[in-house]
Amino acid sequence: MRSLFTYISFLLLLILLLQAVEVQAQRFPKPEFESGYVQESIQIPVPRSSFMEYFDVFVLIVAMSVVTWLVLKKRSRRGVFWVSIFSILYFGFYREGCVCSVGSVQNIALALFNPGYKIPLTVLAFFVIPLVYSLFFGRTFCAGVCPLGAIQDIFVWKPLQLKPWLQKMLGLIPFIYLGLAVLYAATGTDFIICRYDPFVGIYRLNAEFSMFILGGIFLLTSVFIARPYCRFFCPYGVLLNWFSRISKHHMTITPSKCIQCNLCENSCPFGAIDIPEQVKLKESRKDSTRRFIILTAIIPILVILGAWTGSQFHENLAKVNPTVRLAQDILEQSNNSLIQTDPQYIEPIEIEAFRSSGKTDKQLYTEANEIIKEFHTGGMWLGGFLGLVFGLTLAGLSIFRYRKDYEPNKGTCFSCARCMDYCPVEKDK
Repeated sequence: MRSLFTYISFLLLLILLLQAVEVQAQRFPKPEFESGYVQESIQIPVPRSSFMEYFDVFVLIVAMSVVTWLVLKKRSRRGVFWVSIFSILYFGFYREGCVCSVGSVQNIALALFNPGYKIPLTVLAFFVIPLVYSLFFGRTFCAGVCPLGAIQDIFVWKPLQLKPWLQKMLGLIPFIYLGLAVLYAATGTDFIICRYDPFVGIYRLNAEFSMFILGGIFLLTSVFIARPYCRFFCPYGVLLNWFSRISKHHMTITPSKCIQCNLCENSCPFGAIDIPEQVKLKESRKDSTRRFIILTAIIPILVILGAWTGSQFHENLAKVNPTVRLAQDILEQSNNSLIQTDPQYIEPIEIEAFRSSGKTDKQLYTEANEIIKEFHTGGMWLGGFLGLVFGLTLAGLSIFRYRKDYEPNKGTCFSCARCMDYCPVEKDK
């Protein structure tokens, strides 16, 4: 417990030190229309006071500390469940899902690549705190604090065990999602994690019908495939996975020595338990050297191939950017003689807003070309990153790891404490 309080103190000190970060909101002038269009009134939510913003951070630290204690010391699945209920009520319905560590990835990317954007301190805190806890205690944020994971977790009823190879393949999707989210945020295009969050609309009770359907599909899928969004889509989970792998005080299935009863083997609905592996026949030095050379060569080849592929798709990726899309629409309009001579043609509101801004088409095309160049560079980095991920995944499949006990996989384990209830050593204790 003393070490836990030490880390809490460290986090509080970190927040105080980060108060030097400036907060600056971006402002854009409203477009003026000359066609008699009347802009609809926009309901802007009243901003929370600074005290309440820091109170959210305080609640996060308390919730993280409680669930970490429940997992590592108390070893209580029931306690983790009740923390999940609290997170659903507070971070979900009360805070409407907008205090989100998952979406903060985009704020970090935008702040790193756009000097004009200054990230709010509280958003930075929500990004950093779960990673710090994962670094020392494993993914206890996923156990019961994240409202996106908690709402799926309560729907787990009859989970199916997926094949390991299928989990590996589906587990690559979050890396793609993370790469795209960073690319679009860094270029100021969009926050796709927030736009396609399947649960924030449910928490706010005001989502579009399609998003309600998407969230419902994820929740219904959770009945048979536990936490599908967390396992196969969550981009923030990629970072938690990396940090958790080197955690020193990670959750264990048994409080003491494993007795090899096999009762916990199928207890994890997420397939995050590594089963014992017997000693493999020692391969010859020649075979091991050949395998090492092949793996060493294939990873940089995949990185280069991925970077080239990403650069080739940069124009398609850039079409999501509103400036690029507007430039393409105006170019198509200017090249379409039928539109120019049609008296019944109604100009789209986006083009009309641009006309009233005073900018010329040439200025717009120049700006769009600069953005496309950014996507060319970003596409190379995205492709190279994905190539590296694929290469390391292939290398990991070929590496044999000896284990004599049932152990949670530090990277994929959500520290939900379900497996503890299956251990007879736990009951004897």
